[in-house]
Amino acid sequence: QVELVESGGDLVQPGGSLRLSCASSRNISLIYEMGWYRQAPGKQRELVARFTGGKLNYPDSVKGRFTISRDNARNTMYLQMNSLKPEDTAVYSCHARWERFGVSVWGRGTQVTVAS
Repeated sequence: QVELVESGGDLVQPGGSLRLSCASSRNISLIYEMGWYRQAPGKQRELVARFTGGKLNYPDSVKGRFTISRDNARNTMYLQMNSLKPEDTAVYSCHARWERFGVSVWGRGTQVTVAS
């Protein structure tokens, strides 16, 4: 069974930065899709950043502030978050699919809180 484990969540002041990590128990070199989502209390889960078939996708809310990357040798994906805002506060989860119509795998999430 594939496992995704997130880490790096923390309390940070507005304007600060954090880097989240998502470690996969399965090789990600040929993965079809891998990305980050977040869910704030009382809100629906939303996309933060995603690789799909080699293409990157960021919503306008994080474009220019967040950067997704991956290290295939470490089977790890990252999310560099800069210029953080209080509205970025949420549980951040990573997601992966190894084939286009394959099973979705989710991590348990890591809490990011942006407050002064």
